Amino acid sequence: MEQLENQIFEIITHAGTARANLYEALEATREGDTDKSAALMKEADSEMTLAHNVQTELITADLQGETKISLLLIHAQDQLMTTMSEQTLIQQMIKMQEELNALR
Repeated sequence: MEQLENQIFEIITHAGTARANLYEALEATREGDTDKSAALMKEADSEMTLAHNVQTELITADLQGETKISLLLIHAQDQLMTTMSEQTLIQQMIKMQEELNALR
């Protein structure tokens, strides 16, 4: 059970860090700092990969009947999936902001 809880908190932590990086990247783009934005987006990708890797471990364990579903696990999944959606949206917003910045 302790290992499961650690995995759940890993997902939440990595997804949360990625989300913070995504919004900071968008703000950096608004300020015209595309290098900082790109670096933050890369960091967000890395965090999402780490979260996804843990998720894959849990899915594999679940397929083997070894995972106990809990509200905390559902929360972790929700955090990850929400961040994945936000990542896609923020990537598009950054492109739009870069276009706006070029017009100024």
